[in-house]
Amino acid sequence: QGTLVESGGGLVRPGGSVKLSCAASGIGISTGNIGWFRQAPGKDREFVAARRQNGATYYADSLKGRAAISRDNAKNTLFLQMNNLRPEDTAVYYCAYRTNWNVQYYRADVWSNWGQGTQLTVAT
Repeated sequence: QGTLVESGGGLVRPGGSVKLSCAASGIGISTGNIGWFRQAPGKDREFVAARRQNGATYYADSLKGRAAISRDNAKNTLFLQMNNLRPEDTAVYYCAYRTNWNVQYYRADVWSNWGQGTQLTVAT
């Protein structure tokens, strides 16, 4: 099954930037599909971004122009860079993995392997 470990969260001021990491073991990020989701207190887990196996990337409307996915194949790690952060970006951020792409990639329930999450708080 493999495991995913997120890191890089913390306290960031509004307007700031953060780079979240998703380190994989037992799973090849370059050969599968990776998704990013977030969950704020009292809310459902929502789609943030995804990188398809063929290299295509997808972003939630709320993050278009503010987020970018990159990867380091040597480290088997995927990154999510987010800029111009807003208080509403505060959430636990999770990465997830799928072997085969699903056209409903924006649904959390189609992803299988999940990391434990990393907390991002955007506040003064």
